[in-house]
Amino acid sequence: MAKILAIANQKGGVGKTTTSINLSSSLGEKGMKVLLIDIDPQGNATSGYGIEKNKLENTVYELMLGECSIQDCIIKNVAENVSVIPANVNLAAAEIELIDSDKKEYILKKELDYIKKDYDFILIDCPPSLSMLTVNSMTAADKVLVPIQCEYYALEGLSQLIYTVNLVRERLNPTLDIEGVVFTMYDSRTNLSMQVVENVKSNLTQHVFKTVIPRNIRLAEAPSYGIPINKYDGKSAGAEAYLNLAAEIIKRKDK
Repeated sequence: MAKILAIANQKGGVGKTTTSINLSSSLGEKGMKVLLIDIDPQGNATSGYGIEKNKLENTVYELMLGECSIQDCIIKNVAENVSVIPANVNLAAAEIELIDSDKKEYILKKELDYIKKDYDFILIDCPPSLSMLTVNSMTAADKVLVPIQCEYYALEGLSQLIYTVNLVRERLNPTLDIEGVVFTMYDSRTNLSMQVVENVKSNLTQHVFKTVIPRNIRLAEAPSYGIPINKYDGKSAGAEAYLNLAAEIIKRKDK
């Protein structure tokens, strides 16, 4: 049975999509069957796997509106052991179109119930806002994985997210919890990165992953080629970091 992780942070530019793409691919490389769901209207996790997002017939948007089944919108084997439910800009309209729908927060959860037995992990790349799409993701998820950029305002975004997780747990998903925090864009040459890590660790009761994702040129280049870092440059520091993070996440599932 799949462990469902929503990859979320209400702050933009923290490495959510980078983590969604590269963690899913690294889990796949380690033999896990993975489904990545892109639920951000920007569709960057979709194009990060080289999928032409604007030419698709069935995406997460059609799924949310009940216009296709979940099997219809899964693109299989975009990488080793990885399948994707894609998104494009159409998804931005879902919020308005579903405004009067009954139990709209549970749409994704209901759909995932049909297929979660087929995967080891389901990762959901959330938009950087507290929208109906984020709430749907958290209602469907077992845990929330939180990427945090090593910068001065890191804790600010995190406290908002913890508040949201608590709210969703209270009202919609009583078992939701934070899987852990992963530091991204770490620059070992600056004192600031080290200070942010220490500051967050000392202020958090949540699990903090040992793996830290570095600032890495190869990691920044990979999306423009539509391939994850472990396929673009498997020997780069970025690829090694995401494989290490995948190993940590597998270990936590096995527990």
